[in-house]
This record gives sequence, structure tokens and C-alpha cells, in this order.
Amino acid sequence: MTYVVTDNCVRCKYTDCVEVCPVDCFYEGENFLVIHPDECIDCGVCEPECPAEAIKPDTEPGLDKWLKVNAEYAQVWPNITVKREPMPEAKEMDGVTGKFEQFFSSEPGAGD
Repeated sequence: MTYVVTDNCVRCKYTDCVEVCPVDCFYEGENFLVIHPDECIDCGVCEPECPAEAIKPDTEPGLDKWLKVNAEYAQVWPNITVKREPMPEAKEMDGVTGKFEQFFSSEPGAGD
């Protein structure tokens, strides 16, 4: 098992999760975070820290797509280990459906 970041992170990008991760397995895109599935130790401390509730265990049904997205972008985006301000539109975008298809950017973020 691993944890994955899902749709609701897009254009929110709260980073409360990265601050508590004991193995620094988060990677940063321009408007989304991912978890490297091979680095995640399944401790679960990140899940309750996400204000957008965008982090889920990959054992939940229907998360195969998110496991693939997280694995793919964790290979190319920079590592992030420090908490930063969320995106300016985070509150308005929290809970909007279909954000990945509409707003996802494959561009890397700044990382540490």
C-alpha cells in the first residue's frame, strides 16, 4: 500500500502534508503535489494533514489512475520538504470536481 494525491489537490496545493512526511516522498508540480509510491512508507501521517482531503490510501477503490499519475510525476518533478503558502485560489478551488482534466499542469514546481 501507498498513499496517493488525488484531484482535489489541483490548484490548491496545500503543503501541510510535506512538512509531516518522515521520508520526504512528496514532489512538486506547478499546481499539484504527488507522492512517490516507492518512497512512501505507508505511515499515513500526511492524510489527516491535508486540508483539501486530497490524500488517500491506494487501497481505496478507483484510485489506480492516481497511483499512475503520482508515480509518473514523482520521477520528473523536484522534491519538496517544506511547507509553503497554498495557491491563491485554494479556498475557491477546494471541492471543485474534474480539476485534473481542466486545470492540471505537467510543469514542475520550484521544489526545495
